[in-house]
Amino acid sequence: MNVFWTRGYHATALPDLLRATKLSRGSLYAAFGDKHSLFLRALDRYIADALARMDVEFAPHREPVDGLRAYFAGYVERNSGANGRRGCLLVATAMELAGRDAEVDRRIASFFKAMEARVADALSRAKAAGKLADGVEPSSAARIIVCFVEGMRVVGKTAPTRVISQATVDALLDRFIR
Repeated sequence: MNVFWTRGYHATALPDLLRATKLSRGSLYAAFGDKHSLFLRALDRYIADALARMDVEFAPHREPVDGLRAYFAGYVERNSGANGRRGCLLVATAMELAGRDAEVDRRIASFFKAMEARVADALSRAKAAGKLADGVEPSSAARIIVCFVEGMRVVGKTAPTRVISQATVDALLDRFIR
């Protein structure tokens, strides 16, 4: 996963994968099939890790506003400094392969749908608790938030310093929360 994340799909060569996995060519092909299959498994792992993190942030027993704040705080951290310059494997993959690889397209669409659903659920729980601002519709707000945090990934990759601060995300969240 780290090799693909660092170099991108097309720039990753078989020798890079052999060094990273410490497998011989034959063992790599026996274990994973081909480069594309190995990449899809790496992407699936990255997505599973991201969804598991969101499940912790948005756990049903947690106050939904606290979960949203934790979600945003994680994005601020992942998009700042060295983490930000590293970028997001999913966003990099979308930029490199979306529209040209049906399996990648399916995974990316599924991930964004799952992310949006988790955010919408947290916002719906906030609404039920009377903590959502008047006129805010959870599913529309969730789409805005997902676009915002994924845009943070691009800004974090291209900005040399911390451009997106916790105050910035709090300002957005304060538009939705009472």
